[in-house]
Amino acid sequence: MALEVLKPGLLTTVQDLGRPGYFHLGIPEGGAMDREALIAGNLLVGNEEGAAALEAVFVGPELAFRRDATVAVTGGDMPVMLDGEERPGWASFPVKAGQVLSFGYLRGGARVYICVSGGIATEPALGSRSTYAIGALGGVGGRAIAAGDVLPLGEGAGKPGRSLPENLRRAGPKDRLRVVTGLYWHRITPESQKAFFVDQWKVAPEADRMGYRFRGGRPLDFVPRTPPFGAGSDPSNIVDGCYPYGSIQVPGGTEPIVLHRDAVSGGGYFMIGAVISADMDLIAQMQPHMPVHFEEVGMEAALAARAERAKGVAAIRAALA
Repeated sequence: MALEVLKPGLLTTVQDLGRPGYFHLGIPEGGAMDREALIAGNLLVGNEEGAAALEAVFVGPELAFRRDATVAVTGGDMPVMLDGEERPGWASFPVKAGQVLSFGYLRGGARVYICVSGGIATEPALGSRSTYAIGALGGVGGRAIAAGDVLPLGEGAGKPGRSLPENLRRAGPKDRLRVVTGLYWHRITPESQKAFFVDQWKVAPEADRMGYRFRGGRPLDFVPRTPPFGAGSDPSNIVDGCYPYGSIQVPGGTEPIVLHRDAVSGGGYFMIGAVISADMDLIAQMQPHMPVHFEEVGMEAALAARAERAKGVAAIRAALA
């Protein structure tokens, strides 16, 4: 009972909600870049919300079904085709054995989630099926899927004919990312602190599961200092520190990098702060060259945004209960 990969797309990986508990060992939590989209897709087809699905970036795969199943595609706006006929996104639909699922050209966002009843049943690694390619963990041999792969599916009756209400579907990436400044904020001048939030930045082509790089703003000016032993001569260097999820490092003070699901757990670059957790899913749907501003918020606002996001996810659960 399986799913055959005819074409893999640009970069399609098996992802669930990740493998927490190993960050102190240098293994990131990983999992779906857009967690809300994965949760919605799984609930649409009748899976547990953390079941493994396929995360496709920019170009969708072509998949042949060897058994009947229920499918839902969420996340970015990419036409969903079943035997050449379009099917709606954010809705579950039946697929018969022998039918082929494919995708048209991306119209918005960056990533789609292909959720199948029963979930993708590849072998777990450290409690998760999520693909962590750098560590060769999870998914299909720790890599993106390839033509000829046969993906096992779990058991699940499926729930076709369901649709997530329009008001509960995220409209797409926003042009602002909220940031809480961090331990090293004092390392740049007041003028650069102001410029970082005033300037318009654009997503660079180097944007992936490890991190999103941004360009276009003014280079940062650092407060003069005598480098501490072991830090290196570049003013953006520190004597190694832990990288929180969502933290923003700026090597050389020129191009901010927001560390995402598969980022390393520490290193020798200072961090301006961190994008709040409520906005991390939004980054997953940003395309290269998209303009964005960073917006400074305090901890109270960050916690309020987290609570608001939790309410949104709870509304999705209630609508699909």
